[in-house]
Amino acid sequence: MTTPEDSGKHFEDFRKGQKLEGKVGRTITETDNIWFTLLTNNSNQIHFNADYAKRYFPGKPFEGRMVVNGFFTLGLVAGLLVDVTSVNGFMLGIDKVKFLKPVFPGDTLYARCEVVSVRPSSSQPGLGIVVIACWGLNQHGAKVIEFSRSFMVRKRKVVWGKKRTT
Repeated sequence: MTTPEDSGKHFEDFRKGQKLEGKVGRTITETDNIWFTLLTNNSNQIHFNADYAKRYFPGKPFEGRMVVNGFFTLGLVAGLLVDVTSVNGFMLGIDKVKFLKPVFPGDTLYARCEVVSVRPSSSQPGLGIVVIACWGLNQHGAKVIEFSRSFMVRKRKVVWGKKRTT
């Protein structure tokens, strides 16, 4: 039986400058984009109305296509990195988000990151804070998004709210 101690990285596994890559890519469907956009009450029709996109955004880079909601892109790229970064912790924040190229339904995204800093938590013994610079690439290898993400991650054999068992 696999236990949480057997999967994912713990605080001790991170080093500044370390490069990590998501294990899988994810193709975004039109349905993913439309549902996410409408669930978040985003009323920008470029995300869910193909006729609108054709009429009002016919030129490059859109070429009349609906655009994937930026928050979906951000969440997807962050999520693709969880298995190799924060599966044993939780997110503290996202910063410095830049959308570099539009993402369209049918695009496949991949995620990579580099560890920027690693430090023990001053308020939570047995845990540490890791900051990573993240970026998402489309199927052509073009960088479509970049951002910084910080998360708190536990050390091995640490349970939140309990003293460490060595």
